[in-house]
Amino acid sequence: MTTQTLLPDAATRTVESRPLSVRPSLQETVTQTFAMAWRALKKMRRNPEQFFDVTLQPILFTAMFAYVFGGAVSGSVADYLPLMIPGILAQTALTACMATGTQMREDMDKGVFDRFKSLPIARIAPLAGPMMADLLRYGIAATITIAVGLAMGYSPGGGFFGVLAGWLLTIVAGWSLAWIFAWLGTVARSAQAVQGIGMMIMFPLTFLSNAYVPAGTMPDWLQAFVNINPVSHVVTAVRDLMNDGDVTGQVGWALVACAIVVAIFAPLAVRSYSRKM
Repeated sequence: MTTQTLLPDAATRTVESRPLSVRPSLQETVTQTFAMAWRALKKMRRNPEQFFDVTLQPILFTAMFAYVFGGAVSGSVADYLPLMIPGILAQTALTACMATGTQMREDMDKGVFDRFKSLPIARIAPLAGPMMADLLRYGIAATITIAVGLAMGYSPGGGFFGVLAGWLLTIVAGWSLAWIFAWLGTVARSAQAVQGIGMMIMFPLTFLSNAYVPAGTMPDWLQAFVNINPVSHVVTAVRDLMNDGDVTGQVGWALVACAIVVAIFAPLAVRSYSRKM
């Protein structure tokens, strides 16, 4: 009976002494994030129903709110559009980013994220990649909302660059708020739970703000919440940009509010995701 050496000592020493990367570098993290974003884009292309909420909802909500509340709030639809369009932009972005957590939870339930734990990739890449891909959805929602508003007679006083700045701010706000739902996607037990909790977050943030009515018409105790609501800061900033073309202090406050949301919920999402890995 003979014995065989499966691995020579020299080869064993070579394998054992091979350096292993404990933590991906910044360049590797960025590359892996873009790879995950490309995966999410391909998934969107194969599931076009993911675009229903960012294509049909802006049309329905813009027409519905304008014709139902326009006369009661501002006296006419034309006078209500400058107040309403920035609010619709904020609502559609918030609704679109809510789907981020739902899709993430569905991937985790299907075992997709279990495959990632065997790969030497950055922990933030599977989270940040789909969120980068969702920038396309936010852009589509904002573009359709503005286009419908223009078709209904909206005339932005800020001109092309004011509208472009408001469009960009809406996308930034949607991306920052998506970190809340990404965190929910890592802690909730099911996609239905993420959707239910997301609705309870979306409605107060949207309707308890200055998105559709002036804050001055509300009770004092409600105005206190409206004034600290990040959606209110975003809506006011978008109005200043699109209606007047002015870069006011509200624009800065809106960006600060978005940065605070990311600073709080991005680490929470990554930490929760890492624990599940």
